[in-house]
Amino acid sequence: MSGGLLVAGTTSDAGKSVVTAGICRWLVRQGVKVAPFKGQNMSLNSFVTREGAEIGRAQAMQAQAARVEPSALMNPVLLKPGSDRSSQVVLMGKPVGELSASGYHGGRQEALLGTVVDCLERLRGTYDAVICEGAGSPAEINLRRTDIVNMGVARAAKLPVVVVGDIDRGGVFASFFGTTALLSPEDQALVAGYIVNKFRGDVSLLEPGIDMLRGLTGRHTYGILPFAHGLGIDEEDGMGVPPARGSSRARGRVSLRGAVRESVVAPPVGEDVLRVAVCAVPLMSNFTDVDALAAEPGVIVRFVDRPEELADADLVVVPGTRGTVRALEWLRERGLARELARRAAEGRPVLGICGGFQVLGEHIEDEVESRAGSVAGLGLLPVRVRFAAEKTLARPTGEALGEPVEGYEIHHGVAEVLGGEAFLDGCRVGAVWGTHWHGSLESDGFRRRFLERVASAAGRRFVPAPDTSFGALREEQLDRLGDLIEEHADTDALMRLIEQGAPAGLPFIAPGAPA
Repeated sequence: MSGGLLVAGTTSDAGKSVVTAGICRWLVRQGVKVAPFKGQNMSLNSFVTREGAEIGRAQAMQAQAARVEPSALMNPVLLKPGSDRSSQVVLMGKPVGELSASGYHGGRQEALLGTVVDCLERLRGTYDAVICEGAGSPAEINLRRTDIVNMGVARAAKLPVVVVGDIDRGGVFASFFGTTALLSPEDQALVAGYIVNKFRGDVSLLEPGIDMLRGLTGRHTYGILPFAHGLGIDEEDGMGVPPARGSSRARGRVSLRGAVRESVVAPPVGEDVLRVAVCAVPLMSNFTDVDALAAEPGVIVRFVDRPEELADADLVVVPGTRGTVRALEWLRERGLARELARRAAEGRPVLGICGGFQVLGEHIEDEVESRAGSVAGLGLLPVRVRFAAEKTLARPTGEALGEPVEGYEIHHGVAEVLGGEAFLDGCRVGAVWGTHWHGSLESDGFRRRFLERVASAAGRRFVPAPDTSFGALREEQLDRLGDLIEEHADTDALMRLIEQGAPAGLPFIAPGAPA
């Protein structure tokens, strides 16, 4: 077996990532050696593989669903936005430059199709099946010529395609029909059918529509997945879009999915809860760092962008960002910088991670990311940061607070620590902590000791749960996604599709792609 499948969507956030992860977990439980793949990803949430390659976090979690080690082959092209109009291009896990959207789509993207298809074929030569995730919609007619992630890769690799639609948004039948009808005859020949996502209610009420859709398109619906709280994998996007000038609110959405318990909030073990405020800085990256905090019973995590929202916080987290200097300016403009300085003076806990660690330092020299030159930091930690052209990509391990810790590093800024108490690769002064390590809070013993220190400094009678395993919660989440496919999809038909490709003779739906 050397099968494959492309999971496309009617829109962004239709459920492609979770369906791909669910199919991977279902297949591996059937004894199939399976791998995930996404030719091109746009995300500020990324991960570092063991060989030191940077890929999207969604593909790393899909690899965990497939019970395989993630690699650069699974996400050969990663775009990391630096503004509304430009992104850093990460190719095979390493940054190769900054390009505008017009520059990328004007020729660079199309040139990468060979690399993308080669990576996919290498995976297909190693695994029984490769489950590919598309991006946005395959019917983006303005981008079809340069497409390397939807029908472009499906055509090149002769992959069957299923289209996922979010019925909770409404208009799913029109979206399925319209998506198919805007594709060329050659592309339509690979679209085998559809998966309805997030359905609420009695399935029998939907069945007439499914029958009519088949009559209109000649295509099978491979599953009707029910709406379920608390399902998801690490987000590709969050508050990556900075606030509009003059606006008091950051645009975009923040979602704590991943392994966060959304559906059931466990009661605290001690007498108090612990309140965590995360500064929603522009170009926020790897905000999944706080998922491990939100998974703890009695820990309440919220994202904030106003100084008064820090008043009752027991811990303030300044997270990673793709724009350190920009985030620093934003903190000052919002009045959050003054509040952070006040907290530090009062001995109230603050944690800076990666870019957040850098802004807490004394000085930043940046001729690489913002090209702002010499910039004064917040001065809460004795650290000086110099941005290097080469990005640090690493998977460090160590010990802190008497517990083993693992993490991963993704940063251009090189920190020179001039004092304070050692803390991972960074330092601690009073109740202010800083490190470049993402993912450190996923180490259960370390997270408990850290929360104990925070609770003590905040004067809270909070007690970390002794048995919370973040890894086990994530596995539970992935198993639930596998159950969703196994129980609510036509798995026999899906398996035939993966093994044999798109059925022959699928009808053409007019009008097709514009000339």
